Amino acid sequence: QVQLVESGGGSVQAGGSLRLSCKPSAYTCSMAWFRQAPGKEREGVATIYAAGGTTYYADSVKGRFTISQDNADHTMSLQMNSLKPDDTAMYYCAADFYCSDRWYDRSKYSFWGQGTQVTVSS
Repeated sequence: QVQLVESGGGSVQAGGSLRLSCKPSAYTCSMAWFRQAPGKEREGVATIYAAGGTTYYADSVKGRFTISQDNADHTMSLQMNSLKPDDTAMYYCAADFYCSDRWYDRSKYSFWGQGTQVTVSS
């Protein structure tokens, strides 16, 4: 089992920035952020592969969000800039020992964090 401890999140006005972090208890091949707004499906936001640092983003966040990972303790971060009200959601950290090309598929991740709320007001 891998424990994922999330931090960050909060409330911000549109155009503002927030940073989320997720510290894993062990090394995993892939780590990702998903988000779920009320009444909507959980969707993939971004992922990073530990080997090589490959990253992928949802079209809705490209150019605004940046995912990164600390090589020392594998902590993953998501820097969110130019936030919009549509970014309001519960954000979840996810991880798996395997790196899937279907990074946006929640079923490809075995381990999940407890979630952290991001609220963007207009």
